[in-house]
Amino acid sequence: MKMKKLLSVLMVLALACMVMAGCSSNKDSSGTGSEGADTTAQKEVLTMGTNAEFPPYEYYENDQIVGIDAEFAAAIAEKLGMELKIEDMAFDSIIPAVQSGKIDFGAAGMTVTEDRLANVDFTDSYYTGRQVVIVAEDNTEILGPDELAGKKIGVQQGTTGDIYASDEFGDENIERYSKGMEAVQALSQGKIDAVIIDDQPAQTFVSENEGLKLLDTEYAEEEYAMCFKKGNEELLEKVNAAIKELKDDGTFDTIVDKYIN
Repeated sequence: MKMKKLLSVLMVLALACMVMAGCSSNKDSSGTGSEGADTTAQKEVLTMGTNAEFPPYEYYENDQIVGIDAEFAAAIAEKLGMELKIEDMAFDSIIPAVQSGKIDFGAAGMTVTEDRLANVDFTDSYYTGRQVVIVAEDNTEILGPDELAGKKIGVQQGTTGDIYASDEFGDENIERYSKGMEAVQALSQGKIDAVIIDDQPAQTFVSENEGLKLLDTEYAEEEYAMCFKKGNEELLEKVNAAIKELKDDGTFDTIVDKYIN
């Protein structure tokens, strides 16, 4: 009788050990056990859409997108405790990507306009830009924006240069290019008479391409901001607060000085 009781106790103990071992194995494989759990906190990703053909605001340096907008957006993400991811796309694809939720926001030297405000919300302005005119160095006919009437004008598709020039000079006089540099190359080859583009990229393109010059008179002045999907007010308010802090503490000026002499 004692032997039977002893065997029963041993069997119960063995069964208990098997159950405990099974539970331990399940915890390890699922990662929910105290030792198997991943305690590394991952930052939420903030995705920015841009067109990396717009120095010094966004452009490639080796295989990395750098520039004023890229670095400023990274500083904003850091303020918000988030990690910035940048997606390069055609300029006129940025707003549709914001609207569809493919990206969180767009930043590409983007000007606030009434048409764009109908589709997206904008942050507070963080930079004042200028639209300028590039012509051939030996051009004596185009001395200012007033002489552009009837001329072939190159623009980057979807930009404010495109919008303004189309309204003022007519679609029949506008040649659209997917990249600003392509318009400048067409000008160098004599295919068009002038290029309307933002001031800072214009200065870069003129310095890198012989035989071109900037007109002294600017074509237009505008405010740059970042665009967000309509209704995304919580994130927009947080970004506006970060923009203000980074401008107040001099971070934004430091970034600009790094890219613009």
